[in-house]
Amino acid sequence: MKNLFYFFSALLISPFMIGQVSGNVNYQNKYQTNNTIDVNFPSHEGIVASVKGLANVKADSYTAIFSTTQTGKTTKEVNELIDQRITKSLTEIKLNKGVETFVDMISFVPVYEYEVEKKVFNRKTYNEVPVGFELKKNIHIKFSDPNQLNDFISILSNYEIYDLVRVDYFSNALETIKKEMMNKAKLLIQEKIKNYELLLGETFANAEKRIADDFVVNLPVEMYNSYEAYNSSSLNLKKSANVNQTNKSTTLYYQPVFNKEFDFIINPAVLEPVIQVQYEVKIFINREKEKKQTAKTDREYILVTPNGDLKPINVNSSKPVY
Repeated sequence: MKNLFYFFSALLISPFMIGQVSGNVNYQNKYQTNNTIDVNFPSHEGIVASVKGLANVKADSYTAIFSTTQTGKTTKEVNELIDQRITKSLTEIKLNKGVETFVDMISFVPVYEYEVEKKVFNRKTYNEVPVGFELKKNIHIKFSDPNQLNDFISILSNYEIYDLVRVDYFSNALETIKKEMMNKAKLLIQEKIKNYELLLGETFANAEKRIADDFVVNLPVEMYNSYEAYNSSSLNLKKSANVNQTNKSTTLYYQPVFNKEFDFIINPAVLEPVIQVQYEVKIFINREKEKKQTAKTDREYILVTPNGDLKPINVNSSKPVY
């Protein structure tokens, strides 16, 4: 009896354990097909040899953009208040080594509100009147150590700057990585073509060939998905029943391109958000054209002379050979 209890307990717990391993994202089936690179060829009869490569490139510099807003009754007040906040925060941020900053002017507009005009025998009239100004600026911070971002957020929050708009990733190694990917793809596609020749027992040396290739670069800011983690109860209620649903927490997570569709991968293990470079090369081999050319070349034409002699004709020449 005790063994049966443990057995059924294991059955009840095991689905929960599997769910924890796969992640809560599977509650809503948020995993989607990756938009991986795909180089298309015109439709022709023949053989297409293709190679796909993926490179995960760690960024060597970052740019974080924070947005700040200031309101006030006069233009002087607005400018003084926002400049004080930005200047003091950037003075602390620049104490970090290798940090560069830039302040981007976004907008400076008047702010309006409605004033009620009361009349004895008429309806209320709402007039829009200016009450102040709103100034928006963005702070750009360039840095090389990703751990510094937490320090920047802490400093800026002390001056009521909370809005982290985005973080851009940059790498100086992209051109080198692209050349490495092209060299790897060249060796692999040559190996594939040789394998096709062995399987078919023929050579493609004289066949018509066409080639196409392309790169796609995916930045981390483009690769975030969202989902809501919850499990709601289903109730059999009347249509007239009032149901008040609570707001669900939305989670964002980094979803890189899966590495399952590629012939080779550079730096396959991904721990942090990275720049992902995809490369694909395709070679189209027109075997039909080669066979027609071979068949035409193998034909022999014989001319019978008036004397009854047989003379071969050179098909590549306009004149017969006597």
